[in-house]
Amino acid sequence: MPIKSKLPAPIKVKGSTSEAIKVFLKHNFEYLTQWEETARSWDDIEGVHQMRVSFRKIRSIFSLFKPAIPKKISNHWNEEIRWIGSQLGLARDLDVFIDEGLEVISVKIPFVGKDKLLQLAKEHRTKAYNEQVCAMLDSERYTQFKTDFKKWYEEKAWEKEELKKKHKTHLEMKLLVFSRLVLDNQERKVLKKGSQINRESANEMHRLRIECKKLRYAAEFFQPVFSGMEVFINNMKGIQDILGVLNDVSVMHELLEILLDDSNDHELLEFSGAVIGWRTCEYYYQLNNFDSCWDKFTETNHPWWKKSAINEK
Repeated sequence: MPIKSKLPAPIKVKGSTSEAIKVFLKHNFEYLTQWEETARSWDDIEGVHQMRVSFRKIRSIFSLFKPAIPKKISNHWNEEIRWIGSQLGLARDLDVFIDEGLEVISVKIPFVGKDKLLQLAKEHRTKAYNEQVCAMLDSERYTQFKTDFKKWYEEKAWEKEELKKKHKTHLEMKLLVFSRLVLDNQERKVLKKGSQINRESANEMHRLRIECKKLRYAAEFFQPVFSGMEVFINNMKGIQDILGVLNDVSVMHELLEILLDDSNDHELLEFSGAVIGWRTCEYYYQLNNFDSCWDKFTETNHPWWKKSAINEK
């Protein structure tokens, strides 16, 4: 049985950036492999979910640590992880739709059709688990990825590559110094995306959501370095919740297109329309809180620049 909670990676404040990268990759890789067997069935939907989140965090490590490991070196692993994630995506979306969305929304909608949509979703989920998740886990490609990726990070193979001086400098840099650069850089990206954002643009809001998620991951990664990061993360929650609902609407719309592809059932179509309409209304209702949530985030203190917040270990 995999562990149900995950502590931050055991990085050392006085260590190098290169060593921290190895620790981050090892920590997330070992965590996700614990969920492989659970991910073969929807009996516990945490299996696919935890694997997917872990792979996203690994990709975020490559993005956040790009000043130390350039894209040309991490690109192969990024592509492999992107493929793995694509095989987990539909199953996870259907898990959320069935177990965390449809049941809650349906009690508020005065239309029949729930049982038909639920049955249809479950049929597609069975297919997604069998033909995508399990097929990926059993594939030679995934097996090879695990073997090669583990060897790559264990040996810190990036140190043996021909790197520019700036990349070598960042790899050798003390983690305390580099972590501040990462957090400042990612926060600037969030502020740039969010300060003048067009809230009617789903694309702009989606991009903001991605940058916010990277910033939250960075804050989580560096929790062992700076005390008080939990407060910073919590002050991002309001913005992330709003953006999360928008993402749910988008995912739900795509799922319903798949589920209803060849359906002419009036009850099913009517109920599905009501479901997406309800979720969309919920998003616009929450959007009224955007300004207050944004202000709370932008006024948050930065633990990484407080000398008293440094965990000297």
